[in-house]
Amino acid sequence: MSVNVWVKGDRVVHASRPEWGYGEVLTEEPIVHEGKSCQRLTIRFERGGMKTLSTAFAELKPAKGAFVAASIAEEVAAAPEPMRKVAPIPSPVSRTAANEEPDAFGWDALNLASTMTKLPEDVRDPFIPLRKRVAATLDLYRFSESGGALLDWAASQTGLKDPLSKFNRHELEQWFQRFKVEADQHLRKIARELRKQEPGAIDELFAAASQAGKQAMKRADFGRA
Repeated sequence: MSVNVWVKGDRVVHASRPEWGYGEVLTEEPIVHEGKSCQRLTIRFERGGMKTLSTAFAELKPAKGAFVAASIAEEVAAAPEPMRKVAPIPSPVSRTAANEEPDAFGWDALNLASTMTKLPEDVRDPFIPLRKRVAATLDLYRFSESGGALLDWAASQTGLKDPLSKFNRHELEQWFQRFKVEADQHLRKIARELRKQEPGAIDELFAAASQAGKQAMKRADFGRA
């Protein structure tokens, strides 16, 4: 799946499992899958631990972009407590006025709310087949408000290894509720589109979905015109 060639020491994120955090490539081995060259990688992820992956299946991306969300969380954490919950991240103008260099990764274009409620690219990208987007959206319901699932979600959204170092659990629960609303609305829209294009696909995805995913599809009420 990946077109990158990874070498020892590269820092990566797994596109489908961002909650694993940043990973460091420890070993790489060239292999062939269905006539195409790819790699078998051993990667140590901060939250996911040691994994052996094939780039024929795992979509890996350079970790550089993942620092955007972490930079936002760091900036918010440094703000006074009342501002932390409601204020957007300062604009480039305010930073320049303070004689500070703008962030190298362009975090000034984002704010805390968009970071915590933004759905992953693989559920929004219109160039990804609709069926895959619905399946990826259903996969989001592996997250919940309980235990480690909430922390996995927060790590996925922020890029932080330990979200509780910057947010308390109540804050995470509140953000998760807003994220869940976004996911439900998105699922309602694309599931109805898929029903029109491939009626049988909806039934197949429903059958394969987790219990939480099935409940989400029922909430979406995608069967009505």
